[in-house]
Order: sequence, then structure tokens, then C-alpha cells
Amino acid sequence: MKKEDVEKLLHDKVEDGLHISPILPEGIKNYLIDIDGTVTEDVPNEEPERMGTCEPFPDALATLNKWYDEGHIICFFTSRTEAHREVTEMWLNKHGFKYHSLLMGKPRGGNYHWIDNHLVKATRYRGHFTDLVEKEVTIEVFDDGKHE
Repeated sequence: MKKEDVEKLLHDKVEDGLHISPILPEGIKNYLIDIDGTVTEDVPNEEPERMGTCEPFPDALATLNKWYDEGHIICFFTSRTEAHREVTEMWLNKHGFKYHSLLMGKPRGGNYHWIDNHLVKATRYRGHFTDLVEKEVTIEVFDDGKHE
């Protein structure tokens, strides 16, 4: 899906005369992908000179481009700062990553717990990009009074 198509899909949703947050069609995922330590070696912000020379993990490049080609939305979400945007965009383009957007300034330090009014799924990168598989796990959720 091209960037323009994503913009059309995500804008101008109106229900009962009010604009509402868009919901993606079933089967389309909105991937938020970290860069350092996930699609390339772990390059800290304190060593920006390495950001333009590091190599992508081949399995990450192939998998993410496949997901893009399947119509999913690819957004890189990185702890790199706005000062690193130009080198990051050049690096992504140089290596042929297909993506829709790039968000800078993700909080550093890990141990993320995302709270949102939309469905959020998380997959921890552990050294290999592959297609995703279903797995039952225990997660922390808000107490909604229902104890199943």
C-alpha cells in the first residue's frame, strides 16, 4: 500500500456527523518497528556516526518489505532524536526499506507498557525476523470486573 493510500485510509472517518479515529480493515496491521537492535545492530544515540554505516539484518529487511508489499503499514518508531532524522531516512532508503512513516523520540530504556484505546499487540525481537505465529501468553490488562 502506497503512502498516499494509507493517508486516504486513515483520514476523513465520520460517524453520526463527528470525525472518529480510523480503524484499519481486517487483516491489515499497523506495524511499529524499532530500528537500533531490531533491524540493525544496537547503535546508541551517543554514537550517531555509526547510524549511517551499520548494516541491516537481512531477515528484517526481507520480512518488513514483504509485509509492506502485503498491504500492511510500516512505521519505524525509534529512540533516535530529530537531529538523527536525516541520517536515519538516508540509511533506510539506502538499504531499500519500504515504509510509510518514521517517528523519532521514542522513550529510551525499554520495559514499555503501552496503554491505548485501540487494540495493541507486541512482539519482542529476539534475534530473528520471521512471519508472526500465534502463541498463548499471559498479559497484564486493566481490571474490567470480569474474571474469566
